[in-house]
Amino acid sequence: MTGTQSLTGAWAGRQQRILVAAALVAVTGLLVGCQPTPGGGVNAPGSSAEAYPLLTSDIAEVEAEPTPQAQASLADNALAVLDTIPVQRKTEWDGPFDRVASFGEGWADLDGDGCNTRQEMLAEGLGDTKLNRDQCRVDTGVLHDPYTGETVPFTRGENTSDRVQIDHVVALYNAWRTGAQDLSFEERVALANDPLNLQPTVDWANDEKESKDASQWLPPNEAYHCTYVARQIAVKATYQLWVTPAEDDAMREVLATCQ
Repeated sequence: MTGTQSLTGAWAGRQQRILVAAALVAVTGLLVGCQPTPGGGVNAPGSSAEAYPLLTSDIAEVEAEPTPQAQASLADNALAVLDTIPVQRKTEWDGPFDRVASFGEGWADLDGDGCNTRQEMLAEGLGDTKLNRDQCRVDTGVLHDPYTGETVPFTRGENTSDRVQIDHVVALYNAWRTGAQDLSFEERVALANDPLNLQPTVDWANDEKESKDASQWLPPNEAYHCTYVARQIAVKATYQLWVTPAEDDAMREVLATCQ
């Protein structure tokens, strides 16, 4: 399987999961169209792709084939969404970040199919995958890493699984300090498991990024900068997060180069 085929397959899988997430959202009442309360909580939609289908479609198109036309459309739509996102400083640091209490323990299984989000992202994001007999866990595969441009073999195991990690495109601690504190716990779990906010990548890139925003870290692969920033914008807008002044400047600078 080629890198392009892998990305196309990943997006097909993501879209299928998004339809399931939308149904779950309707049941739980987290519907698109609920408006944020200034200074208070919001009812966020179930996925970024559901909330911003046009921008998500552009992202998918650029992932599959980054033509100048697709890049230009992506930049235009991302800028239009960015213009709707508030700009303000992060909340003050409030002590050690409790990831479990804020966003849930480990990876969720929001669609109830028995496979958690990490396994689904590996299955969708890797090529040449071989599944365990449980048809859930990925035993082996190959990552064509858009963050680094590297081709990384993956083998499930105690000493090898961490070679490929799942990055939160909008880091959870960044989300926490830019509005996620105002979300309900269920909304934060949805954010942490949103397919558009998740990207398999090589361990060192995920470790290097930590909780940095776009003004502090961009993927080493410059060709992926536009897509990366557009995904951050879609996620931040979906969950009614804000961007810092430096982050807003950096995003606009990246989008100005998309072609």
